[in-house]
Amino acid sequence: MTLDLDRPVSHRTLSTETLLVLGLSLGQSAVYALVSIVAKLTADGPLSAQTAALNTSRSARPYLDLTYQLLGIAFALLPVLLAIHLLARSPGDPARTLGLDARRPGQDLARGAGLAALIGLPGLALFWAAAQLGVNATLVPAALPDIWWAAPVLILAAVQNAVLEEVIVVGYLVTRLRQLQWRLGAVVATSALLRGSYHLYQGFGAFVGNAVMGVIFSLYYLRTRRVMPLVVAHTLLDVVAFVGYTVLPKEWFDWL
Repeated sequence: MTLDLDRPVSHRTLSTETLLVLGLSLGQSAVYALVSIVAKLTADGPLSAQTAALNTSRSARPYLDLTYQLLGIAFALLPVLLAIHLLARSPGDPARTLGLDARRPGQDLARGAGLAALIGLPGLALFWAAAQLGVNATLVPAALPDIWWAAPVLILAAVQNAVLEEVIVVGYLVTRLRQLQWRLGAVVATSALLRGSYHLYQGFGAFVGNAVMGVIFSLYYLRTRRVMPLVVAHTLLDVVAFVGYTVLPKEWFDWL
């Protein structure tokens, strides 16, 4: 008996695969973020008096902490490799299909920087407004010790966040939902709402801001079929947030 390896993958199989990939990655993060915001809302004190810390220390022993940080970054990228591997069942190079390649480095960098400016400046205004309204927790973008490896690790964490989110939530998810014949509006809304949902632990302002970012990024990907500029933009935004928070005076960030 031989197996028919050329048999088209059914919609049911693609749907199950998509749910599993999300369940192993950012869908799981969305569930934890939902539990986190419920916990904050039901705790003593207002949401604005609570803290959402990113990039926290994992050990009081510096080199053990560094080891944990690097392992966390490496293992967080495994769902990306899984998604690319699963996309390889279709004809063509999956990285090329996603636009996750180095064919247009100058163009990708320029467009990524433009997208970062488009998202970053209004995003700061939205975070300020959310802080004034008390609908966000107090955000601490980086809480690593003052040590030589902190900045390189924060840069790697920014790259990891960008690759994970843009490949899974935009490149992979949009590709699969279009293959499942979802309508364009539903595809964009699903990608954007997922992006917003796993930021809920930061508060409702972060949810709205990231959902808007998700709409812009998914529409850009649908038009260009290139995820690399999105990775560049996201990396720049996170590097500025993470490293900037550690090197600039803390009083500059009181409004967060």
